[in-house]
Amino acid sequence: MKNQVIAAFAALATIAAIFTACSKDENSSSASARFSVYLTDAPAAYDAVWVDIQDVQVNTSADASTTTGWQSIHLLRPGVYNLLKFRNGMDTVIASQEIAAGTIKQIRLVLGNNNSVVIGGISYPLETPSAQQSGLKLNVNAQLTAGVEYKLWLDFDANRSIVTTGSGKYILKPVIRSYTQAIGGSLQGIVLPPLSSKGVFVIQNTDTVAAAIPDPVTGAFLVAGLNAGAYNVAIAGNGILKDTTLLGVNVTVGQVSNIGSITLH
Repeated sequence: MKNQVIAAFAALATIAAIFTACSKDENSSSASARFSVYLTDAPAAYDAVWVDIQDVQVNTSADASTTTGWQSIHLLRPGVYNLLKFRNGMDTVIASQEIAAGTIKQIRLVLGNNNSVVIGGISYPLETPSAQQSGLKLNVNAQLTAGVEYKLWLDFDANRSIVTTGSGKYILKPVIRSYTQAIGGSLQGIVLPPLSSKGVFVIQNTDTVAAAIPDPVTGAFLVAGLNAGAYNVAIAGNGILKDTTLLGVNVTVGQVSNIGSITLH
């Protein structure tokens, strides 16, 4: 069990984003759809991870390799975001706009140069590889229907997105899991006593698909964006209290599955 939980810190699987309708937008026109992008984060062992977001773009071209067809989505606040503020079910909308209905092939996140990581109270710059300076591309292949709102979450895995070089530098290579409200279900619970768990890991077969850190005061946690199905929920102890695993927890699309309170001993 411990080996599986330790491995989970280094291997969070990517879930492909599939779009579907979730609610009608009465103010949208007959030829457009509301498209919103949210930012959230997986657990990471840093004081802060600041990411400089300057633009969010979508591509409607039939040729995914083309450099044309990109359209910027209205960014609510360009600038730096501390990823660690958006853990355990917290998120923030970064871009939202009415766009023409049709197919979106890709989404691109354009980062600025003001990226940094704080470790032990000391801030270090995060270098961005030249190959990613034009923007981080994610394939989505989504069909947007007129008059319907679509919400996409970008779940940064800050722990895997930061690479340390041999010379002591830090490089930002974003690893992102994306999901939508319509196709995903959620799982929530409470780990007692608070501060007794290092993390909660949602496992399907042998893959850890998502993780959360319980709130230090209440012990509550939430894992969102899960496909429908049965999962094992591994709760890592703090070294004093033992690990525990719940088997066969069912998740349903559009619903929050509550596993209640789990007390570690």
